[in-house]
Amino acid sequence: MDSIVSDPPPPSSARRQSKRKRTAEKSTLESLHDTPLTKNPRRSKGYAPPSTYAHLQGLTDTITPNLLCLFVGLNPGIQTATLGHPYAHPSNHFWRLLHSSGLTPHRQLAPAEYVLLPKEYQLGNTNIVDRATRNGGELSKDEMVAGAGVLDDKIRRSQPEVVCLVGKGIWEAVWRWKHGKALQAREFKYGFQDTTENMGKGGDFGGAGAPWQGARVFVATSTSGLAASLSIQQKQEIWRQLGRRVEKRREERKGVKG
Repeated sequence: MDSIVSDPPPPSSARRQSKRKRTAEKSTLESLHDTPLTKNPRRSKGYAPPSTYAHLQGLTDTITPNLLCLFVGLNPGIQTATLGHPYAHPSNHFWRLLHSSGLTPHRQLAPAEYVLLPKEYQLGNTNIVDRATRNGGELSKDEMVAGAGVLDDKIRRSQPEVVCLVGKGIWEAVWRWKHGKALQAREFKYGFQDTTENMGKGGDFGGAGAPWQGARVFVATSTSGLAASLSIQQKQEIWRQLGRRVEKRREERKGVKG
């Protein structure tokens, strides 16, 4: 009977290479199986010219003379421009923060009730850029800086006590317009800014012929649901600073009228 002679086993290095090859092939197959045939392209975050959203309308300012506070947003988003109500996206915290800070003390307003702000609460609203975009990244720095000049004129004409810039990026644009340079990280802080940074200075104060000293600037957090660098509790603490000031002045005005 002939003996059966087995082939010698491959060297250990060859076995390791073969195992690695099989593992790599398996991994590739699994990857192909798990990968969808088509991928949704990521939305561009770059500049979008005005023609992109020309079909959308801007918002109407709610500004009356001598407001306690004028809020300044960046620009209308898609949903805000479509509905015609500021801060209309469900994920936006603006109306929630307005209520929790005491600015609208009795209840949280719905976006459609923005028209009540001047008469009921002595508050107003505008934007640094009028045109609508999907996000702030679709605006250029130049148009934001130009918008700061337009904003300053609005403030000079209406003379609110405080102007609240809703987001750091708005303050950066205003700073560049005022100082001709970028705002440095060490120079930034939330809350009330120094009185030297008041906006809208000049003009006739109260018809008395005296130059107006401008509106005090308060830099608030962004209220966008996408702005997650601060918790809602941290945002509330910052907004509460403004709420206390407005509550105090509201009571003082009532006392004068009484």
